[in-house]
Parts: sequence; structure tokens; C-alpha cells
Amino acid sequence: QAQVTESGGGLVQTGGSLRLSCVASGFTFSNSVMLWYRQAPGKEREWVGTIGADGDLANYADSVKGRFTMSRDNGKNSFDLQMNNLKPEDTAVYFCRALSPDVWGQGTQVTVSS
Repeated sequence: QAQVTESGGGLVQTGGSLRLSCVASGFTFSNSVMLWYRQAPGKEREWVGTIGADGDLANYADSVKGRFTMSRDNGKNSFDLQMNNLKPEDTAVYFCRALSPDVWGQGTQVTVSS
């Protein structure tokens, strides 16, 4: 069964950093575009970024551009989100998503204190 599992969330102060990880299983990870989303309390789920299947192309939401960086290791079926210079408005549950097949993780909580 295809699945993706996030980890690495936590509590951090404004200006701090966190690295989220997403591990995939049950499908050919190297064939799938991967994405990060986030959902803040009371708000709709928001797209954060997309990375191509071989990691050569990445796009980011304007709200995180220049602060967040995605990377993937197809040999380890892993997909990371490095978050720097975190702000309180980055507080959300962060979700990993594979496109092929379309599968979502359960999410990991990121809380940024002011």
C-alpha cells in the first residue's frame, strides 16, 4: 500500500529552523512529483512547494520563497523541507503529498512562537 509519512515537526522560536522529512513506501518514489502543503488553524490547506521527480525543478509559494528549501533522495525514498527564518505565520500542520499515486501523509505540527 502506498503511503508517505512526515516527521520533524516541533516548537521553535521566531527566526529558528526546522527540517521536516517525508518517507515514502509502497510505490516507485523516483517516478513521483512530490509536494508539501500546510494548514493553519481555521484556514484552508495551502500549497507550499513542488519538486520534480528527479529533483531538478522546484517551485515555492511566495510566502516561503527564499526561506524554505525542498530536497529529495530517490535512493532513500525521502523528501525533505528545510525551513529557515521561521515566522509565527508558518505555524501549521505540514503535509507531504505524492502525485503518482496520489497519497497524503497524516501531517506533522510546526509551531513557531513569537
